[in-house]
Amino acid sequence: MFDDTIAAIATPLGEGGLAVIRISGAKALAVADKAFTPVGKNSRKPSAAESHTIHYGKVMRAGQQVDEVLCAVMLAPRTFTRENIVEITCHGGILSTKTVLDTVLEAGARLALPGEFTQRAFLNGRLDLTQAEAVADLIHSRTELALSAANEQLAGKLSARINQLRDDLMHTLAHIEAHIDFPEEDIAPDTRANLEGRMERGIAFMDELLRTANEGQILRRGLRAAIIGRPNAGKSSLLNQLLGHERAIVSPIAGTTRDTIEETANVRGISVVFIDTAGLREAKDDIESEGIRRSRESLARAEFILHVLDASEPLTAEDENFLTEFADKKRILVRNKIDLAVKLDVPTEYQVGRAVLCPPGGAHGVTRPTTSPLVDVCCVSGSGIEQLKDAIKSLVWSGAVTNEMSQVTINSRHQDALRRARESVKLALDALRADASLEFVALDLRIGANAVGEVVGKTTTEDLLDSIFSTFCLGK
Repeated sequence: MFDDTIAAIATPLGEGGLAVIRISGAKALAVADKAFTPVGKNSRKPSAAESHTIHYGKVMRAGQQVDEVLCAVMLAPRTFTRENIVEITCHGGILSTKTVLDTVLEAGARLALPGEFTQRAFLNGRLDLTQAEAVADLIHSRTELALSAANEQLAGKLSARINQLRDDLMHTLAHIEAHIDFPEEDIAPDTRANLEGRMERGIAFMDELLRTANEGQILRRGLRAAIIGRPNAGKSSLLNQLLGHERAIVSPIAGTTRDTIEETANVRGISVVFIDTAGLREAKDDIESEGIRRSRESLARAEFILHVLDASEPLTAEDENFLTEFADKKRILVRNKIDLAVKLDVPTEYQVGRAVLCPPGGAHGVTRPTTSPLVDVCCVSGSGIEQLKDAIKSLVWSGAVTNEMSQVTINSRHQDALRRARESVKLALDALRADASLEFVALDLRIGANAVGEVVGKTTTEDLLDSIFSTFCLGK
């Protein structure tokens, strides 16, 4: 199927000033010749055009003009896919764009699968697998820090370090296999120490990369935060303050919010999806009951919660029940309405939760109790909102959020491969120290090197590639 010439709309669907139809493959020029008619003495058919030139003309279908367009011709190998590429820029109407695409498909192209252009770039050696994933990260970036991380990965910062790690493991493996071929020669003590040192450094380096996994996932997909509390505590007002605009309906009538509302905000460089939920209480009707059910579903999916309490009322039995129920959830206690007479006092025991293993930003494998910071806010004046944003950042990210930290951060796929690689290299190191048969050392070391190779795509399966590129949008 990769011998086919493919085409797709490379810009978002909908009405706009311009749209781009991308064509890639061995027959891209021939397909474009059939669809595009040059206009003017300097305009050329794609097959007669020089590389990296743009030509004015029109797209014709069944003898009728479809649109007035510009046609960009880029010849292999200096293209994104390293194949011949033609990009037709037309007007951005929904119907006109679709009609231009249909004309290109009728001329001999096949509709591209999601991510197929980037997959071809990978298969043709234009990008490695981490760089290909960075293309999707770049498109979906919601903060400047996420954009910076995607650009660093696209530039090959992570690839360079992974390739160096794999080269070191393969070099060590070559030494081990050389000694297997000559069993009569024992490994000299200094040589053994050198081999052990290389494996130790490889394990230490993998540990360093694995420590970036939580931050990497936060940068790429952001976090979900559920705003919970009793009715009329100020949850919707808090959402509006965090977003900086009126998104949720605010009313003094308790139970106004019947459904969940989701909106994304940039909090100190971190993308956070805030979810305004229905007030937690015994439901008074079927609609409110459904709203509370959805609230609890959002709670289960959220990485942390903002538990809003009404400072103008004493702590109730319901408040205490919810504080206890969500003690094992990463959370911030938000005491709202501090502009009124403060009657609410939150006991210290509710500000320390149960112990959790390896929290985001924490040390690998360390168990420690969660803490629930208490932040006072006034959602009418906005007082305390900036302090709340600081508390959110501190809760999910240790230290400063800097561009330097984004240069080498791994995603969940990289994390899985590196964990398997670390385990295998550790087995190889232990076997070498125990003076076990070198065949066992070599076997584990090769498994580890192959797992590292999975990160950049030097060892892949068809299912892995399908899984990665199927998440891309059409036209990319």
